[in-house]
Amino acid sequence: MRTSVIVQNLKCGGCANSIKTKLLEIKNISDIKVDIEESKISFDFIDENNALLVKEKLKNIGYPSVEEENSMLSKTKSFINCAAGKLA
Repeated sequence: MRTSVIVQNLKCGGCANSIKTKLLEIKNISDIKVDIEESKISFDFIDENNALLVKEKLKNIGYPSVEEENSMLSKTKSFINCAAGKLA
């Protein structure tokens, strides 16, 4: 199945690289696409639990979904992951 998540703090290719790298760590997730302009991450998943893990992972690395609070901690994490993604 395929789904997408609209996230906060997605600004550039560095963010996109970090997101892809981190989401590839989750089993049964594939074909990850990051649309920077729409702040949308799309992916294929096998089980609904895998899709929930993606949403949780995005939150943990600083890219919470639009339904969630965008705390200062999330913004800081996204800044750090953005910089790491630019170096990768």
